[in-house]
Amino acid sequence: MEILPAFELENRLVHLDNLVADLASGRFRRTTFQPWEVEFLLDLHACDVRERNRKELLRRYRKAAHRWFERGGRTLLLLSDYLAKRHRRTPVNGNNAPDFIVLEYQDNELS
Repeated sequence: MEILPAFELENRLVHLDNLVADLASGRFRRTTFQPWEVEFLLDLHACDVRERNRKELLRRYRKAAHRWFERGGRTLLLLSDYLAKRHRRTPVNGNNAPDFIVLEYQDNELS
């Protein structure tokens, strides 16, 4: 996604809210879309979100997209990026999942 000026990104967030509302309701009131909206819809389709979870996931995504902007993000947060960040933060045995794991072995373990 392209880096946008703040006023343009704010405008897109308003349009994103409308798009998410249409998706949550299951009804589109229009037949034409901006290129960035098509990119969002293709990203949503690629994420293969289950129908029963879609409405809640879109609500959470919309809030995260607004927080992303408020914290200085200058691109529109894609749903796939949101899901990847959320997945990384999923607790593993009560701890946050690490970004990487260092594998260590001793010489006698290989024999």
